[in-house]
Amino acid sequence: METNHPLSKEQQREVERQISIIRRGAAEIIPEDALTQKIVTSVLSGKPLKVKLGLDPSSPDIHVGHTVVLHKLRQFQDLGHEVQLIIGDFTGRIGDPTGKSETRKQLSEEDVKRNAATYEKQVYKILDPKRTKFHFNSTWLEKMDFQDVMQLAANVTVARMLERDDFAKRYKNSQPIHIHEFFYPLMQGYDSVALESDIEIGGTDQTFNVLMGRTLQGVFGCKDSQVAVLMPLMEGLDGVQKMSKSLGNYIGIDESPNEMFGKTMSIPDELMIKYYELSTNISNDELLKLKQGLHSGDIHPRDAKIQLAKYYVRMFHNEQAAEQAEEHFITVFQKRLIPENIEERHVNNELLEQGKISICKLLIELGFVSSNSEAKRSVVQGAVKINGIKILDPYDQVKINNGDIIQSGKRKFAKLVIAEHIDTNQM
Repeated sequence: METNHPLSKEQQREVERQISIIRRGAAEIIPEDALTQKIVTSVLSGKPLKVKLGLDPSSPDIHVGHTVVLHKLRQFQDLGHEVQLIIGDFTGRIGDPTGKSETRKQLSEEDVKRNAATYEKQVYKILDPKRTKFHFNSTWLEKMDFQDVMQLAANVTVARMLERDDFAKRYKNSQPIHIHEFFYPLMQGYDSVALESDIEIGGTDQTFNVLMGRTLQGVFGCKDSQVAVLMPLMEGLDGVQKMSKSLGNYIGIDESPNEMFGKTMSIPDELMIKYYELSTNISNDELLKLKQGLHSGDIHPRDAKIQLAKYYVRMFHNEQAAEQAEEHFITVFQKRLIPENIEERHVNNELLEQGKISICKLLIELGFVSSNSEAKRSVVQGAVKINGIKILDPYDQVKINNGDIIQSGKRKFAKLVIAEHIDTNQM
């Protein structure tokens, strides 16, 4: 490792340690030599680096795929650096066009604030609040007048904007690209100027936006342009597509412990190391031992998944929930039994006609599914049972009684309680 600064052996070991941790799982670091110099400067001066992540508050519910960048931020925090979380309350009104085949719907100011509050609550399940600073980019972007905006736009050509894959595809297919969409990467880049960020974290799908920060920092005379640390996108439970709520292949961090545990156990074996590497904080030494154990056969993939599932439940809930979720999984899946302690769910008697209710309506009412189409799909796939009997007709009107056990899929159970009035505050 060569640097422009003299280092003691102890300082050199510290720089190498930090670089090793930062490199873990990263798809690309641009430019890598600049990262080394920044770490060296930080070690010599004792001054923490400012590490930025921009959050688009259009979809606030975080799943494990989103935590990849959060875990990288936590690694920086554990190394003594400071995290800058940018809530895009201003840019969110435009909507990030990344990966979109059409113009994004603009959010209202109320939508953005509500979603931002949800983000703030969720990220602290991973990040250290003491080393995290939240910023709203309306603080500096709202102050810009039209002349400032024109000067900002003058720094990038249309040809450069059309280098973005999503814009290029839409242009080639004669799909509309609105002028205001070009301002999203400009504003995200200007966030780095306003906060003088040293490093920006992003997924590989954010490469264009993150590098825009480097470009604009150079234009606006910042002392050192930021380094881009780009993280790979995590495949979902199907093992193919990027983890996404719309595809249903996700593990949500606000899901119940049993649901979270069960989903984790369905991760394809070949992706398990990637999940450990990108979405846990186990050490590099522990990760290496896990890889070697799986390769030699000393560690069974099932056992590794159980530990990963407990890790997630412990992180996003607590230790007791992790132990109970493991016990529930063993009871339901390995012993093929109905669990003893099934949560009671209330159904309003007013929804029933002669004691009957549409099976799809019932699934939605219980919160097992979020839409009628998802309910129909579950029934048709044979995933829905009442007292152990499969319901196969999505248009069926089922008769229900107090104490009936309804099951949807392998992980969702409920004991029905029919009530004359339901206090929503108790649900």
